[in-house]
Amino acid sequence: MQRQLESGKETASTAATVVEALEDDILHSVLKPGDRLDEQVLAKRFQVSRTPIREALRDLAASGLVEIRRNQGAMVRTLTTTELIEMFQVVAELEGLCCRLCARRMGDAELAEIRRLNEVCEERARANDHDGFFTANNLFHEMIYDGSQNAYLQEEVRKLRNRVNVYRRHISFQPRRMVRSAAEHWKIVEAIEKGEEDAAHSHMREHVDLLAGSAADVLLALEARNRK
Repeated sequence: MQRQLESGKETASTAATVVEALEDDILHSVLKPGDRLDEQVLAKRFQVSRTPIREALRDLAASGLVEIRRNQGAMVRTLTTTELIEMFQVVAELEGLCCRLCARRMGDAELAEIRRLNEVCEERARANDHDGFFTANNLFHEMIYDGSQNAYLQEEVRKLRNRVNVYRRHISFQPRRMVRSAAEHWKIVEAIEKGEEDAAHSHMREHVDLLAGSAADVLLALEARNRK
């Protein structure tokens, strides 16, 4: 009985490690929407049996990042345009709430850090460095989440952000989108610094809504890429 319990714990631990690695691959576009996730290939990659791989894929399916189809196996989930826009709308409200709370709660050190992070966003945008911008942009938004000082809100917004982040990455590839994003960030930062809660919420919601408006273009671009 003790061996069975230990074996179960090892499987759960291994599955959690696989989940973390595959999430990272999906969020950074190593694995793209529509890519198949072959159990045998994954078992070989992680040097484990198929049992923790199956458990990891079920966990990823529950979080919405992976789709498991009967007789077809698992693949990275491709959202429909409607689903993507609806998710961005919810992200916009949640991140807007984060900004409202930031305007109420952020200290000087945190404000200095979000300014620094957006300066990096601007630098990467001017250099046309998509990967560098994507990293700096994620850190900027993470700082907004942390600044809300609301653990439940942080958990929920990160959970949903993880589902749309691969599409956010491709949105930054659109012409002039990085430069516009950095400019939109400054409006958010200035509202937070002034303690203008309504303006901070509104600017962030508008910023994310504009990303939602690009969702259809991103899906079309991804489909074109996958056909090549």
